[in-house]
Amino acid sequence: MEKENVSLLTEFVLTGLAHPPQWKIPLFLVFFVIYIMTLVGNLGLIALIWNDPHLHIPMYLFLGSLAIVDTWLSSTVTPKMLVSFLAENTLMALSECMAQCFSFIVSATTECFLLAAMSYDRYAAICKPLLYPVIM
Repeated sequence: MEKENVSLLTEFVLTGLAHPPQWKIPLFLVFFVIYIMTLVGNLGLIALIWNDPHLHIPMYLFLGSLAIVDTWLSSTVTPKMLVSFLAENTLMALSECMAQCFSFIVSATTECFLLAAMSYDRYAAICKPLLYPVIM
């Protein structure tokens, strides 16, 4: 009769940056301020582009889309990291890890394609200015 390993991995232990306990609060505050500044900047840009009809041209619509994807990308990992700085229990479920990984990969891939589309938009505007309205 063969014996096999039947253990099932269902959780991960997040060790993170805060090994010395005195670093937990300062690290939390630094990353929280950076995260809030990122959200305020991106959401402000989205609101500005949405509310001003003069900015409804391809370049600014691409910038607004990039701000949306950047908000999504930064909101994928940062909240869990901030919680792990303050929580004593640093376990992460396998399903949560898979959802976070999927969201990160999709948002990073979306950002790459969006940057490629933005670069083509600028190429068309600079190299073919007379055909730019037709192309876009």
